[in-house]
This record gives sequence, structure tokens and C-alpha cells, in this order.
Amino acid sequence: MTKLFFLCAVTLCLYAVEIPIKHAEKRAFGTSVTLNSQIVQLSNAKQSIMSLVGGHIEHYYVKAGQRVAKGDKIVLIESIVVSKMTAEYIANKKQFQAQEQNYRATKKLYDKGMTSMQELNAQSMKKNALLARLNALASQLKTLEINTKNLSEATANFTLYAHSDGVVSEILQPVHSSIKEDTPIISLVKEQAFYLKSFLPLEYASKVHIGQKIVLRHNGRNIISHVTQILPKVDSATQRIVLLSNIEEATQNLYINAYVPATLYFNATKSYVAVEKSALSFFQNEWVVFMPTEASHDEHEEDDHGTHDDHEDHSGHDHEDHTGHDHDTAHEEHTKNAHDDHEEHQDDAIPYTLRVVEIITEDESFVALKGLREGEAYVSDKSYYVKSMLLKSSLGGHGH
Repeated sequence: MTKLFFLCAVTLCLYAVEIPIKHAEKRAFGTSVTLNSQIVQLSNAKQSIMSLVGGHIEHYYVKAGQRVAKGDKIVLIESIVVSKMTAEYIANKKQFQAQEQNYRATKKLYDKGMTSMQELNAQSMKKNALLARLNALASQLKTLEINTKNLSEATANFTLYAHSDGVVSEILQPVHSSIKEDTPIISLVKEQAFYLKSFLPLEYASKVHIGQKIVLRHNGRNIISHVTQILPKVDSATQRIVLLSNIEEATQNLYINAYVPATLYFNATKSYVAVEKSALSFFQNEWVVFMPTEASHDEHEEDDHGTHDDHEDHSGHDHEDHTGHDHDTAHEEHTKNAHDDHEEHQDDAIPYTLRVVEIITEDESFVALKGLREGEAYVSDKSYYVKSMLLKSSLGGHGH
């Protein structure tokens, strides 16, 4: 009895799952070929972040393998050059402010006729010379991403920032090392710059064209790329045509130089009856698609009603003689009949059947099949629940 109750509970759980149903439809398919591909990045996808000034590396804000965004801090450098530039800027700013006061005072005297035009021009030239020097220093400090508006005292600290999004590939200079101007400090790999380098057999040379789709299966999902280049030379080692296809979407955990399988889809030429790939199931060494059947709802209700009546009749006999042997016999017969009725109902109540099919061709989402007609309903997903129902129904039919 315990085994029966367990089987009933599992079956009820399976019936509680909502099984999606769709209809087979005709779709256009092209031929496809599986390729051996390599994840690569073009040379312009990599960059070295270099220091614009010489100095001493004090601290790194990033580590190898870390993703960074444009404007993130990369490294702190202590630089004598920066110290001199900021000190000179502050000194020139103070001189300019003083000279501007001198010019205004001279202008007032000139307006009152108490000084000459020559003196006014001399003060103006001094002011303009200081302003030119100040603007030049401000421009240089802006190149180093030092904000002169907040600069109140000289500093030797120079922070280098990321100029684009990417992943830190390598730290090139150790902490506390001395570097010169234009020394590479960090190697950065730009994001959204992955390519597939695929190797195509020569027999497909006349079929491949720019723009055709190559699909890489990665981490349980399809990553789409399109052919952007067909290189004019075959690969000397494999004697195959080399295709480059750009990966157009954001991806994670793609490793440069890794070899992966991918599928090239040629232009669609023929139409077949097709279902979604998630509908396919491998059952008893054959490819099958599960299909809904008409459930016996009336029989189910009739069985339930009959069981209820039997329970009421049994209650009446129990009232007449609740201690006699007839009651025990009736109870055993009722339990056996309920068990047999459940097994019979379970076999009849499975509202699904299976259809053995033959795969013709496929694309990244659909598969063309032989053995289905257009418009037929099929289980489009969660077929493993249906498979479990059929298996448990088969086991239940052999008795316990």
C-alpha cells in the first residue's frame, strides 16, 4: 500500500505541471555544417595602458582578470614631474591674480589721465603672458586627468584611469617599481571584441557568403555571430577555408584561443514540417515527440462518483455490524477494488502519446522532422514530465 500511495503522489505532482502545447509548422531550412572554431580577438581589440609620466608605482586598484569600465581607477603613481607641474600651476595662478589686480589699478589711473597708454599696455602684456602659461599648464594637467579647479596645493600623486571598458589581461609592472614615460603598465582586453575563427572544408567554398550565421553553443545558450571576413588563403595546417565572424552580444567566460564547436547555417532553401528543439526526446533508443490525446474526463468523474457511493454503502453496513467478519471482508474487497480501479484509471488517464520521428535537418531553434504533419499538436517543452508519466504508467500496469 505504501508503494501505491507513493506512486499516486508522484503522479499527482506530474499532473500538476503545466505542459506547453504548440502546433507543427512548415519552416524554411538551409543546409548546415559543424565547424571547429577558435575564440580570438583581433589585434585592435587589445591595448596597453601606459603611464604619461615617469614615476614610482604606489598602488594598483585592479587585478588581472578584473572587469573595468571607462573611468575606473587603474594605478596610483608618485611622480616628481606631476609635483613640479602642479606647483608651477599654483604659482602661476597666484601671479596671474596679482597681475590682473595691477592691470585694473593701472586702467583706473589711465582713465583719470594719471598714467600713460604705454604703461597700461605693459601691464596688459604681462597679464596675457601669465594667462598663456597658466592655460598651457592647465591643458597639460587635464591630459593627466588632474582637475585644476580643485587644485589648492602641489601634489606628486598621479592616478591613471581606464580609457575604455574591458578586462585586465596582465599587470606588466610590479608595485614599487620605477617607470619612465610611456611605459606599458597594464594590458587590457576590450569587451565586445570577440571573434570566431572557423575552419570550413573546401567543398563548401561556393556556398559561404558574408553575413551568414555561425552559432556557438556556450553555457546552455546560443551565441550568434555573422561572417565578416573570408580570408583569401587556406589554413596551411588544416587545408580549410578560414572564416572570421564577429560575436555581437555581451558574453562572459569566453576564453581567448579556446577551440569550440560551432555551426554554420547556409541560406534557407527548402521547407519542412518543424517543431521546436525542446520538443525532441530520446525514448527507448529512438527520437520521439510527445503529443496530446483526448483525456477520459467522464470516466474519471464516474470512477470518483462510484468510489464515493461504495464508501457510503460501506458506512451503512458498518452501522449495522461494525464488529463482524462481514465488515472486514467488505473492507478488504473495497480496498482491492479501489486499487484496481486506480491502476485502470491511471493507464487510461495519461493524456499523451508519443510519435517516433526522423530528423531531417535543424537550425539553432527548430528541427525539421519526418513523421509529423503540419498543424499537429505537440508538447513543445517539459517533455521529461510526459516521459515520467508514461514510464510510471507502464510500471503501474505490472502490479505491485
